[in-house]
Amino acid sequence: MSAHPHRRLPGVSGDSRPVLITGGAGFIGTNVAHRLLTAGQPVIVFDNLSRPGVEHNVEWLRDRHGPLVRMQVGDVRDRDALWRVVRQVRQVYHFAAQVAVTTSLDDPLHDFEVNARGTLNLLEAVRACERPPSVLFTSTNKVYGHLNDVPLRQNGTRYEPAGAAIRRDGIGETRCLEFHSPYGCSKGVAEQYVLDYSRTFGLPTVVFRMSCIYGPHQFGTEDQGWVAHFLIAALRNDPLTIYGDGLQVRDVLYVDDLVDAMLVAQERVDAIGGQAFNIGGGPGNTISLIELLDLIGELIGQRPLAHLQSWRTADQRYYVSDTRKFSATTGWRPRIGVRFGVAQLLDWLVANRVAAPLAAAGRVAS
Repeated sequence: MSAHPHRRLPGVSGDSRPVLITGGAGFIGTNVAHRLLTAGQPVIVFDNLSRPGVEHNVEWLRDRHGPLVRMQVGDVRDRDALWRVVRQVRQVYHFAAQVAVTTSLDDPLHDFEVNARGTLNLLEAVRACERPPSVLFTSTNKVYGHLNDVPLRQNGTRYEPAGAAIRRDGIGETRCLEFHSPYGCSKGVAEQYVLDYSRTFGLPTVVFRMSCIYGPHQFGTEDQGWVAHFLIAALRNDPLTIYGDGLQVRDVLYVDDLVDAMLVAQERVDAIGGQAFNIGGGPGNTISLIELLDLIGELIGQRPLAHLQSWRTADQRYYVSDTRKFSATTGWRPRIGVRFGVAQLLDWLVANRVAAPLAAAGRVAS
């Protein structure tokens, strides 16, 4: 799904200034960087390297793109470091974040400092530039809260909305915000600053309220990146913990489709700036936790072991993105279906020995 070397891509212009990706050593950042670098666009990866496994992503980018990629170890809480790097670039993809609800519950102050204060630091650095770079910020579906007011019913191995409109289209951007959990609050505060800096200061910014993203270079854990986490546990024959009843549903979006959307958003930021868009796989790419276990069982020949525990704070029983606003504005639509995407991620995990024990034992079905 990658672009051909030095092929012109949406979001890649003749401007010779590099693109900045905060949190660029992470899963999404690595995929965006690779796409841009493949097209000949210099990239600055700004990351504090705190997440386990991301050093492998940096090595992979350097091996493939050499001096076109520049690694800068830094933290978004460091205003001076941000100011120095931001004035060099033409675009910013702002992914640096504390990403887990569970971690935010343990340390709300840290969560706020990284997500809210770090984003404000970035925006102030952008505002100080003579030629402000455009900013794409990744928010979360958690800004819509628990969604308790959406009536649900069970349909086999999943929940579905009782109302036909949400069942057909998903959750749209017109829904009222209701931040839930410290993580939901910090990301919600950050996105509102990103939107307001467009309104108040005229900065070219756009917000993606994202559902579940999955794909290569994702080192999933129980707290974040659940599709990859399920696959890794299955390959290692480790038991999984399901919080809730397993019927909860998400729309999942393969990372190549997300990168397509991000490049289009940057290319058209003058037209769509100051807006928030729900971005995910949409109603055509949904799966419940139980259904993912079943799919993994089909792919590897053995269904993962799992046991149930109580629901966690801020867990939504149903969230599916209504992506029609972004699709109507840009023409973007997801191209990669759930089964194919999960199989692609499985192949990557095996090929890169992310889950070596079971993969090496030859227990992966073709």
